Amino acid sequence: MVMNEAGLDRTMIALSDPTRRAIIARLVEGEARVTEIAEPFDMSLNAVSKHLRILERADLVRREVRGREHHISFNGGPLQEASDWIETYRNFWNQRLDALEAYLRKQKDEKNDG
Repeated sequence: MVMNEAGLDRTMIALSDPTRRAIIARLVEGEARVTEIAEPFDMSLNAVSKHLRILERADLVRREVRGREHHISFNGGPLQEASDWIETYRNFWNQRLDALEAYLRKQKDEKNDG
């Protein structure tokens, strides 16, 4: 699987913070102004803006300036890429566990037959 490693790194870094995950959860519901996004957090507007910049660098959110207001919307593309990457490893471990299960069953059957 060929994947943009730098993009995946930015996505994982962006998702590593609970505030940024909460921002994404809010934006999944729909577009919001920066001030609306900042409302539930006990931090300065400047701190929320820093989180938004990290999300923007990861391309997880998009910003549209309308007059003096900044509207932020969610972009799920990078999450799909991260999900695809994780799925590769999930499949790998499922195959390994299936092989282990088959081996253990064979060992048990041989023990019972012997």
